[in-house]
Amino acid sequence: MRQKKIRFFGGLLATQENWLNRQAQRGLRLVSTGKLIYEWEECLPGQVKYRVEFVGHKSKENTQDYRRFLEGMGYRVWEKPINLQFSIGKVQYRPWAEKGGRLATNSTTLDRELFIVEKQNDSQPFVLHTTFEDRLNYCRTLQKPWWTVLFLCCLLAVGLQSWIAGIFGLATLVPIFLYQRQIALLKKESHIREQ
Repeated sequence: MRQKKIRFFGGLLATQENWLNRQAQRGLRLVSTGKLIYEWEECLPGQVKYRVEFVGHKSKENTQDYRRFLEGMGYRVWEKPINLQFSIGKVQYRPWAEKGGRLATNSTTLDRELFIVEKQNDSQPFVLHTTFEDRLNYCRTLQKPWWTVLFLCCLLAVGLQSWIAGIFGLATLVPIFLYQRQIALLKKESHIREQ
């Protein structure tokens, strides 16, 4: 029997990943996903594990290559938007993205910024980034959009003398700090392992 659940997580990747894994522990397996709707089928509790991966910075070609790589490892992959844009024929500029991913359109990576990756639960850790350098780069990638939003909010706050833009700018410091904390912990862990 299939079930549908409506959820919105925005940029809260860890929250979305934890929720997906709680559903899997309850005996539900993802069948499909859209902007808000997750469709599930029944399975054995804990049969699968999920990871949520941000790929909004990649070009269309690199995103497709990465998806083929993950599927070649035996994982199931779904594309998911990170936000709730409801329009047709739009273009989004992503200054933090790699060269081929800065302009996102409906035909490239717009509304496909996340991968939900499913793995059969074999009691092994489910890690997509295996080296310290890879994990550091991923955390820095997650931090870049927040720096851009902070910069734009500061420009608006000063240029328009808008206290609301200033408050939004201050709010972006929370994810920036959290990712910086992860980066510091990874560097510390890397240093400890080297000794």
